[in-house]
Amino acid sequence: MEYKDYYKILGVERDATEAKIKSAYRKLARQYHPDVNKSPDAVNKFKDINEAYEVLSDKDKKSRYDSLGANWQQGASFTPPPGFEGFNFNNFGGNTGGFQGGFSSGGADFSDFFSSIFGDFMSGAGRSSRSRRSSGQSFNYEDLFSNAGGFQGSSQARQRQQQGCTGGCCGGDKQENLDITQELNITAKDLMNDKPVNVKMKSIEKCTKCSGIGSNCSECGGTGIVNVSKNLTVKIPKGVKEGQKIRLKGEGKPDNYGKKGDLYFIIKFKDTEYTIDGENLTKTVEITPAEAVLGCKKDISTLHGVINIKIPPETRSGKTLRLKALGLPDKSGGFGYLNVKISINLPKTISSKQKELYKKLLETE
Repeated sequence: MEYKDYYKILGVERDATEAKIKSAYRKLARQYHPDVNKSPDAVNKFKDINEAYEVLSDKDKKSRYDSLGANWQQGASFTPPPGFEGFNFNNFGGNTGGFQGGFSSGGADFSDFFSSIFGDFMSGAGRSSRSRRSSGQSFNYEDLFSNAGGFQGSSQARQRQQQGCTGGCCGGDKQENLDITQELNITAKDLMNDKPVNVKMKSIEKCTKCSGIGSNCSECGGTGIVNVSKNLTVKIPKGVKEGQKIRLKGEGKPDNYGKKGDLYFIIKFKDTEYTIDGENLTKTVEITPAEAVLGCKKDISTLHGVINIKIPPETRSGKTLRLKALGLPDKSGGFGYLNVKISINLPKTISSKQKELYKKLLETE
């Protein structure tokens, strides 16, 4: 069988701390999770990453693995060294790595190399019941997606779940963060309509059927997570500022006990026609050099309809005309200002006659 260099798989040094190992695992697991990465080799890479973390995050398994020495090369032929014969390798079946005694399906996610070294952990002959729980599946939601940063290994998290503890009440780790925060792009028209904005959003959430454990779950296919699509309506308050948060209670991630976090939308103005500042708007209107010198009248579109404005003679580029009550609704029931910013640009096409006139004009300057 082939030797697996778990340190190399996670991209960490052999003296890496628990925090570095966990950080490396989370980064790689997010990158290669089959629900996110559709490349042909993502599934195998994800299994290797998960197997490496299963060993290096567990004190007993890591100690046994390190006892093999640091001179093995990934992909090299491997035979269990003397001293490992007593670890009940006969509990494994064939080349599938399938476990007996209740672990036959879950253990199939681990390699023959893993099985040859840690067979007693799975068969019930080992020292740690904690390891038996953690090795019965190939994925743990908390280790991959938790934002709380307080989980210390998949087995500990599952142990607290079985005891009905979400953290903090029995000396455990910090409670999982169930809130979701994302940007919400809105336009001036959205604000003008004063109607709820329809938002379609997709998120990756812990599978509620198997509580994120994943093993043999028909709902999530054994991954521990599911893709969730939602259609939401969001009421935008009048006078909202960019960067302001809007909270939708109970629209966040669920935990194992039915509790849900909140969804926070961060307002981001994204409009190609207007610059938004509270209830006031700014719009750029282009005029020609001749119109700037002599003055003109222009039809411009606004959120209140098309209006005709008068641009005075000798208007310079950058000048702003302030138009009252043509902006967005304000809290008092009125409307803000529309600021028309003048930009002087050449016509799209210039005839020969126009060029001659510009030449004569230039001679007078």
